[in-house]
Amino acid sequence: MKIAHFYIGTALCAAAICSAPANAQEAEYVEETVAVTEYSCDNTDHYFSNWRNNWFIQLGAGINQPFVERGLGVDADIKSVDRQRMTVAYNVGFGRWMSPYLGFRINAIGGCLHWDNPTSLSPRNGWSKGRHVNVNFELMWDMFNSLGGVDSDRVFSIIPFAGLGGDYMWKVRGAGTNVYGDEGLKDNSWTLPVTAGIQFRLRLCKYVDFFAEARATFYGDNWNLCSYGDPVDVNVACLGGFNINIGGRGWNTFNECNYVSQLADMNNQVNSLRAELLESRQALAAAEAQLPCPEVQTIQKDCVNAPLMTTVRFAINSSTIAPVEEVNVYNMAEWLKANPEEKVTIVGYADRDTGTPEYNMQLSERRANAVADALVNNYGIDRSRLTIRFDGSDSQPYATNDWNRIVIFTQK
Repeated sequence: MKIAHFYIGTALCAAAICSAPANAQEAEYVEETVAVTEYSCDNTDHYFSNWRNNWFIQLGAGINQPFVERGLGVDADIKSVDRQRMTVAYNVGFGRWMSPYLGFRINAIGGCLHWDNPTSLSPRNGWSKGRHVNVNFELMWDMFNSLGGVDSDRVFSIIPFAGLGGDYMWKVRGAGTNVYGDEGLKDNSWTLPVTAGIQFRLRLCKYVDFFAEARATFYGDNWNLCSYGDPVDVNVACLGGFNINIGGRGWNTFNECNYVSQLADMNNQVNSLRAELLESRQALAAAEAQLPCPEVQTIQKDCVNAPLMTTVRFAINSSTIAPVEEVNVYNMAEWLKANPEEKVTIVGYADRDTGTPEYNMQLSERRANAVADALVNNYGIDRSRLTIRFDGSDSQPYATNDWNRIVIFTQK
């Protein structure tokens, strides 16, 4: 109140100097309209996670069945699918879900292969065998999350996938090969196959899923070192195994509509301040109309008001002061410089909805120290004037939890 009297008295005297005592002029002012801003949003949930989350390791096994050269002419009765030619396949891979809808993996499948390998020059010459390993980069699509809504706890999911990779086959044995190299008939090959398939995933717990998948890999005709019959060779595999989810599987959400009420409250506060300012201007105009004023006997010491905003907000899981919050740190620094006898307590908080109580306590400590370091290092405030306190998520100053990612200044 004394500060307000000082400013009004100074303004009145300044007006008296500039105006003749006998001809006081009535001050004019422009009435400011109080504006109300309306906010709108599309009420859409946006999903995100830390880059360290949603990784998985895949381990599995199953069977291979090659579809390569088919019987022609006298060999037309050779079976396309012969259970005696099925062999064991082994699978290992790792990947990450980049969103609830889309993921990737690097997948390796290998083992022995057996197949019928007839040629027109040597009919009915039995079966061949070889070893191979196939490594693919594959994109995966979570069909249920995309079509039925995101649910990290969904028990069953269907996941189509497709990919591209490389395949190495070696130790090819048996009659029927007809691909030559520099040293005669080759016994190994490099190819670039394309893979497509579908996976069925069953959630066992937060960290482990069971999966079963069927996949087909498409090669050029010389994959098994025999160019004969159809121009495309195919290897079909059925696999089963487990996905180990590193750190579990889940997503954080953000919906801008959750903040509309807070924005409206802040807008109402601004409008209230504008209305108070308008009333002050009207009172000042009425006082100026009564000039000249009595002589001011004493002038009180100038003083800088404490900043209007005495909080610093933070992003989720962050202790970095955002550029938009720097002004609040600056205002507090200016107030402390203008009031050298004052001291403040810096209290850090964290949002109870995210993180464990132990982690939130550490996060609130980092936030409080970040603000204290900014006052000391950037604005030259003596650290002895600052007291650091951190309450984690044990107490929540605001009813809306995401507003509690905050540091609050209090006067000691």
